[in-house]
Amino acid sequence: MKVLQFNDVRRSYTRGKDVLNGVSFSVENGEVVGLLGRNGAGKTTLIRVAMGMLAAQHGSVQVLGMDPRRDAVQVKQRIGYVSEDQILPPFMTVEKIMALHRGLFPNWDDEIAAGLVERFHLPLQAKIKTLSKGQARQVALLCAVAHRPELLILDEPAGGLDPAARREFLETSIRLLNEAGSTILFSSHHMPDVERMAGRIVMLHQGRVLLDRDLDSLREEHCLAMVPRDAGADAELLAGLPGCIGARERSGGVHALFRLTPSGCQQLLEERFGLVDANCTTIGLEDMFIELAGGNS
Repeated sequence: MKVLQFNDVRRSYTRGKDVLNGVSFSVENGEVVGLLGRNGAGKTTLIRVAMGMLAAQHGSVQVLGMDPRRDAVQVKQRIGYVSEDQILPPFMTVEKIMALHRGLFPNWDDEIAAGLVERFHLPLQAKIKTLSKGQARQVALLCAVAHRPELLILDEPAGGLDPAARREFLETSIRLLNEAGSTILFSSHHMPDVERMAGRIVMLHQGRVLLDRDLDSLREEHCLAMVPRDAGADAELLAGLPGCIGARERSGGVHALFRLTPSGCQQLLEERFGLVDANCTTIGLEDMFIELAGGNS
């Protein structure tokens, strides 16, 4: 079942400058998808389109088979959402925030809510404005998951938190996913967090989907070739090779990312250019992000 589906979604804020430029991908039931991209790549805009906060100017979005703007109430009752810039009413207490959400969500589960209050040591009578940033984010997570959402959307949810608080936040999300079977779409700049949580990566660049692969295949089936400058193969030539998904000039030569194993890449470069000294190595997610998003601007 497709829990979330984007079909050729376009959105701009300024005429002639698309923030989203034909984004298409879907998220299946039970998947955990990490949404990556540089600042301005369109991640938050895409998430806001999925939430129904913004309208797609072209294309379509389906959330649980519904239109997030036309069927706004039904959609929001079945999904959870936490963002970095989310602001809860500062004058309300934690207890009253929970009571408000209990009334909004028919599937609210008091047992889950109580368990999170205990786990996070949340002071029920404290007003939101008196809480630390980490505690306020924990309240937001509690409200997002206590109704057992079918889809949980997290937009840089742990941004600005210290490493211990960030890990606690994300581990709680993972545990709740496993228990409730929720689908998760989340964006994060912290690559170790993405590698710990996600089973699949979707990378946006300049408003388009640059990469959409499961994390295991990214680790096992991709490599970085570092080709010396005097080898006679520039970035344009390498980019045209089968399996090459990005190439850029560097000070010592050319870096090219291939959807190949290191041995397969070495064989290809030897066959095409007679290169026997190209350095082809496996690559981590953070380095892959830098090579792709940093090298295609």
